Amino acid sequence: MSTPLLFTPMALRGLTLRNRIVVAPMHQYAAENGFANDWHLMNAGRYAAGGVGLMMMESTKVERRGCGTVGDLGLWDDAFVPGLKRIVDFAHACGSSIGIQLGHSGRKARVARPWEGGRPLQPDPAIADWDAWELVAPSALPADENAPVPRALSVAEIADVVQAFGRAAARAHAAGFDTVEIHGAHGFLIHEFLSPAANRRADAYGGSDANRRRFALEVAECVRANWPEDKPLFMRLSVDDDAGWGPAESVALARELKAVGVDVIDCSAGGILARPVSSTPIGYGYQVPFAQRLREEAGVKTMAVGLIVRHDQAERILQEGRADLIALAREMLYNPNWALDAACKMGLPEAFASVPPAAGWWLGKRAAAMPGLVTSTGTGAVHLGKGQAGNGSGPHPQLPKSLLQ
Repeated sequence: MSTPLLFTPMALRGLTLRNRIVVAPMHQYAAENGFANDWHLMNAGRYAAGGVGLMMMESTKVERRGCGTVGDLGLWDDAFVPGLKRIVDFAHACGSSIGIQLGHSGRKARVARPWEGGRPLQPDPAIADWDAWELVAPSALPADENAPVPRALSVAEIADVVQAFGRAAARAHAAGFDTVEIHGAHGFLIHEFLSPAANRRADAYGGSDANRRRFALEVAECVRANWPEDKPLFMRLSVDDDAGWGPAESVALARELKAVGVDVIDCSAGGILARPVSSTPIGYGYQVPFAQRLREEAGVKTMAVGLIVRHDQAERILQEGRADLIALAREMLYNPNWALDAACKMGLPEAFASVPPAAGWWLGKRAAAMPGLVTSTGTGAVHLGKGQAGNGSGPHPQLPKSLLQ
C-alpha cells in the first residue's frame, strides 16, 4: 500500500516534517505576565504526543503593548526563553517538530478574554503596567464602534516594531523552535497595515497597495534575517477580509513574501470586520480555496485551514494539489490524538509507532491481541486487527461529497 500524502514526510529547508498534519496556533490566554507555564507544556505536549508533524504554538507577542488580553505569551525579553525551551524539548522528545507564531495585536489589544466577554478592558490596579499597554495602529481608527481609538504609530515607531519582530525570532531560535510563523491575519497589527479599512496613512506605509504591503514585507525581511537560513518561515494571512483586502492582493503579497524568504503561507480569512467573510460561508474546508489560489497563482507552498475534520477530507485536499500542509485547530482540541486516529483509519502498519511507546506500545499490543476490535475515537470508529493499524472500514460517518469539493 502506498503511503497517503497526509503521512508523507515533507522537507522545508533543513527541516523534515514526519507528516503533513499541523496543529494551528490557538490562543490559550493562560500565560502569567507573558511567561509559559504547565498549561502550555500540557497543551503543546498532548498534540506532540498524538503524532502530528508540526505543533504550532499560539501567537506570542513581540512587545508588551502588542498583547491582546490577559494571559498572552511574550517574547519581548530573554527571560521568556527558558519556559518556552522546556516545551520545545518535550515536543522534540515526542518526535514532533514545533513552531511558534509571533504577533502583535495592534488596535485589537487590551480586551477581556473571549469567555469573559471580549470587551475593552478598563484601567485596573491589578495590571501594574497598564500605561505601557497602549493601543497602537497604522491609523487612529477603532476596531469597531465600541472600541477605544488607538494612537497611530510614527514612522520611527514602525521601525521599532519591525525590529521587535526580529528580536523575538532570534529568541525563538534560542528556545529551539523549528519554525516561526508571522501572524499577519485576523485584524491584528500587520493585517491592519494591509487593509484599506484600517490603514488611512498618507506616507510610505499607506495609500497604495504597495505602500500598505511595506510593513508586512519589512517584518518578514527582519524575521528572516534573524532566523537561521536552514529553518523554514511561515506567515499567516487573511486572504480575504471582506473589507478591501482580497485574494488578488494576497497573491501579490505572497509573491513578494516568497522572494524575501517566506516558505509557507498559512491561508485564513477575516478579522478586520466583526463578522464572518461573506464570500466564504462557513462549512467543511471553507477556506481551502484560498490556499489553492495562492499555491497556484503565487507559486508558494500553502497550508489549508478551516473546518478540516476528517482524514479522507484532508487527504483529498493534498491529492488534488490544493495545499501542501493541513492545519487543524478546534478539531485537535476535540481529539488531540487526531493524527494517530487518522493513521489507524488509513491502515498505516506503523501507526502506533508514531506516538511515544508509553502509549503506542500498549495500543499495538491490544490491537494484536484482539483482531477486529472496534474502538470509538473522537472522530468516529476504527477497526483494529492483524496487529496493525485500523483499516478505515469502520462505521464512521462520511462528509457529504459536496463538502469535499
